[in-house]
Amino acid sequence: MSAEQAEKLGLVRCSIRSFPDFPKRGILFQDINPLLKDPKAFTAVIDLFEDHLRKKFAQVELIVGLDARGFLFGPALAQRLGIGFVPIRKKGKLPGKIVSTCYQLEYGEDQIEIQADHVQPQQKVVIIDDVLATGGTMAAACNLMKKLGADILECLVVIEIKELKGLEKLNHVPFYSLVQF
Repeated sequence: MSAEQAEKLGLVRCSIRSFPDFPKRGILFQDINPLLKDPKAFTAVIDLFEDHLRKKFAQVELIVGLDARGFLFGPALAQRLGIGFVPIRKKGKLPGKIVSTCYQLEYGEDQIEIQADHVQPQQKVVIIDDVLATGGTMAAACNLMKKLGADILECLVVIEIKELKGLEKLNHVPFYSLVQF
């Protein structure tokens, strides 16, 4: 890692605020809102993701972002790479023909969807979100991409909460996080 990249990563890390016992006792919440407020920190995130993808992959064809914070980072990264962005939404938010998948929550089940004609078979995609915690939503997004026949190059997040072991749910899908807690 270059000195410039290390400086950007330091800025990103310093721009994440921790809140103990939120949203409930025993949880240490990592808040990215200060990072979003600071244009230099936000730009550092996009710069670091862009550098990583350009070095690792000869071609990325599409960025797929998870509802809702993947929508913050995904379009900016896609624009930098000169490619398209496609959202994965919560159930009932998209018109037209959709493909959906269900996944387990701590107390129940949820569903995410994507418009069926927005990802093509063998299209090289990168999935992006803000945090990987328990991994349920990211794993569901990977399942959606597999249903559509996409080639998942990697999943990207700003923060990985390692103790929650979300990476295990991704079943060996390549994964990259900027900051780990």
